[in-house]
Amino acid sequence: MSGQIPYLDVQCLTKSFGAQVLFDNISFSIAEGQKVGLIAKNGTGKSTLLSILTGKEAYDSGNIIYRRDLKVGFLEQSPVFNENDTVLDACFNHKGSDEALLRAKQILTRLKIRDLNQTIGELSGGQLKRVALANVLLTEPDLLILDEPTNHLDLDMIEWLEGYLNRGNKTLLMVTHDRFFLDRICSVILELDDKSIYTYRGNYAYYLEKRQERINNTRAEIQRANNLYRKELDWMRRMPQARGHKARYREDAFYELEKVAKRRIEERQVRLKSNNVYIGSKIFECQYVTKAWTPDNVILKDFYYNFARYEKMGIVGNNGTGKSTFIKLLLGLEHPDSGKFDIGDTVRFGYFSQEGLKFDEQQKVIDVITDIAEYINIGKGKHLSASQFLQYFLFTPEQQHNYVYKLSGGEKRKLYLCTVLMKDPNFLVLDEPTNDLDIQTLQILEEYLSDFPGCVIIVSHDRYFMDKVVDHLLVFKGGGEIKDFPGNYTQYREWSSMESSVTTAPKVKDEKKKEKSGNTSRQRMTFKEKYEFVQLEKDIMMLEEEQRKLEEDLCSGTLSVEELTEKSKRLPVLKDELDEKTMRWLELSELKM
Repeated sequence: MSGQIPYLDVQCLTKSFGAQVLFDNISFSIAEGQKVGLIAKNGTGKSTLLSILTGKEAYDSGNIIYRRDLKVGFLEQSPVFNENDTVLDACFNHKGSDEALLRAKQILTRLKIRDLNQTIGELSGGQLKRVALANVLLTEPDLLILDEPTNHLDLDMIEWLEGYLNRGNKTLLMVTHDRFFLDRICSVILELDDKSIYTYRGNYAYYLEKRQERINNTRAEIQRANNLYRKELDWMRRMPQARGHKARYREDAFYELEKVAKRRIEERQVRLKSNNVYIGSKIFECQYVTKAWTPDNVILKDFYYNFARYEKMGIVGNNGTGKSTFIKLLLGLEHPDSGKFDIGDTVRFGYFSQEGLKFDEQQKVIDVITDIAEYINIGKGKHLSASQFLQYFLFTPEQQHNYVYKLSGGEKRKLYLCTVLMKDPNFLVLDEPTNDLDIQTLQILEEYLSDFPGCVIIVSHDRYFMDKVVDHLLVFKGGGEIKDFPGNYTQYREWSSMESSVTTAPKVKDEKKKEKSGNTSRQRMTFKEKYEFVQLEKDIMMLEEEQRKLEEDLCSGTLSVEELTEKSKRLPVLKDELDEKTMRWLELSELKM
């Protein structure tokens, strides 16, 4: 890229709101073909920086230089359209060519916007963001600036967008908290931290490694400055006020040293582990639940599931397949058409919903939490105060005494999360908890949930987050079809691709070859055998329940002759099936998981 004029050159940019400085004297550039990810904590100015770069917001000082005649496309976090326009009008301010119209339909269909004559005013917030994304992509800009492009996209859409952005020599700058997305697309990471900007020339994994090196170096620099500062402070106290030229030079150096010595790195040194959570052995049983909004929109169809103690389950699937509805059925916020949820007596739900973000904006952050509890019991005689708990989730003492209305959207989401956790639940149900949270908060939440000694259900499109936390998936495929999978998201994708590309016959042959080669004494299950083993447990439980009901009905004396005949025929078939599955389960149980 040497010798070329960069697409964008930012020089010594400063922006403040009153006394709060967001960034001070920052510089960076973006060259043609670079894909740059911007990372920062909530409230430190990511979206403000993007608004400044696109001319939507003023700045205090510095220069923003674009290459001449460069076409820039900007996806805002909260896009605004004329609500009377149709979807197609929103994507074309003037009539386009037939080719452009076809391309618009293709991209909108990929983003699951199918009614192109629907007015903007009729769209949900998620649909509106997807129309805005389509609009930006259709303009084919030289430089794409994207603020949270994966919010409101399901997994299929995210994977399509990954492919789209990776094709060709596209240039882009984006803010995203989706670390899978960041890792697969970006070749440069910019980190906005402590009013400065740091450049890492690599993907997200490279950034993590180099960021830790930077923090370690800074910590060592502060330690050295502290050691020298104590000596210099002693000299300052002993020296008389009338100082010569050399002494004044040393005095100036002392004040510079003092600035370094008093720097603080906001890094948590401990993980928050709660030992105070108790949950009984009975959690919940989903007993043959059926739910449909219309005959064509089936959510669950005779669905059975027995949730295990300490289970951490992820729920994935495309938008509209019923993930949030399933959660609401479990919590009693919606009612099934048939079947029921049988919930254990000790279960105390903590529910983080997509609609639950409601605060008194005039309250202070600390008061929102102390209204719930003054402290949280973490077991073994230890307590955390409301302030300490907030600090763990990166609310500084200064931020805790801010009014809620001063918080950014991401900070409000984080505060809402704290209100859920502060109520001391033993079963967390989190519906899209990662939206708008910064990466540092996501890492803290991952640790918290991994250590959480209760049960967890998470609905999320954040693949990286799911891999870190969950050990089991329910995959909602639509039409009432649900895949029960014992593993995380990456394992499911591997299994899914393997299923579609490999036929059953060669697998049988491979197993026979292994037996012939004397490999029958292996001690560990394969990945597929683990899946089969867990599925067998579920099947056996369902068959035993069916057998129990059949035997009850046959002994009840209330059946008609036809019912009696039908159930009498089913019983021996059921017993054979149960015996077969039990034998296979016993074979597999001799191998180690």
